[in-house]
Amino acid sequence: MSRAVPPRVDTGRGRRPILHHRRPGRATRYRRLAYPLAVDTRRSAGILLYRLRQGQVEVLLGHPGGPFFGRKDLGNWSIPKGEPGSDETDLELTARREFEEETGHRVPAGPLIDLGRVRQKGGKVVYAWAAEGDLDPAQATSNTFSFEWPPFSGRMKTYPEIDRVDWFAPEEARRRLKEAQLPLLDRLEAVLASGADARPAPTRLEKAR
Repeated sequence: MSRAVPPRVDTGRGRRPILHHRRPGRATRYRRLAYPLAVDTRRSAGILLYRLRQGQVEVLLGHPGGPFFGRKDLGNWSIPKGEPGSDETDLELTARREFEEETGHRVPAGPLIDLGRVRQKGGKVVYAWAAEGDLDPAQATSNTFSFEWPPFSGRMKTYPEIDRVDWFAPEEARRRLKEAQLPLLDRLEAVLASGADARPAPTRLEKAR
């Protein structure tokens, strides 16, 4: 007697999962579940660097590199961030490493301001910290990745993870930053306004060798 093949779950890219019922000799049946199943959540961690200029806060944002973002500007910038390695469990260390890789500068040593987490449209959860410091955008350098472009051409091209960084006042930063990351800026401003953070003296960031 043949046995039914166990059902397979398709998460449906953020929609309610679809259960694929497969039985020997019968067509596959599809049924959308009434509840979401637990799936692995992608995570990333990053640093929102800020500085004070004549009493006004400015934040450092990065513009993503690659062929898809070359002409996209408003609403596409991000804090420098990245995903943890398979052996990384401390997300603050991940945030420090990713900042260094994407800007070429080390985050100042010492305690950071915990900005909590936000969830982006694709489902990825971003954990963020803030640090006070300064760097020259012209001296920033990013790590790179390889990508086939144009599609199906067989030609691999190399692009920077971040093709440029720049300082923005909060009003302009809100125009540039991804919508899902806007609460991080709000939280930083709230902390600075309350005076609750024991900030160390501003530090010019050390360039990584």
